[in-house]
Amino acid sequence: MHMIMVRLEVKPERLDDFLKLVTFNASESRKEPGNLRFDVVRSIDSPTRFGLYEVYRDAAGVQAHQATAHYARWRAEVEALLVTPRISERFTSIFPEPYS
Repeated sequence: MHMIMVRLEVKPERLDDFLKLVTFNASESRKEPGNLRFDVVRSIDSPTRFGLYEVYRDAAGVQAHQATAHYARWRAEVEALLVTPRISERFTSIFPEPYS
């Protein structure tokens, strides 16, 4: 499995725009055959801080995701809504064992 964790700090005045964009992207991403999970989480202590937790079956699933129209829209629009550039990190599963 391949995971991506993204941290985002949203401009307070752009919060509604961000919520529409992120839920659109997450909803469409969940429909992809290589996607196993796509969660959008929000900080309790700082309501303009968000995280994305994405899980894909394999590297091909990640590549397919990044080739979609909804991902292109996300990339084109999200930076204008953020205080600072998003932070994205990639991970692979150690436990439980990855899918074969």
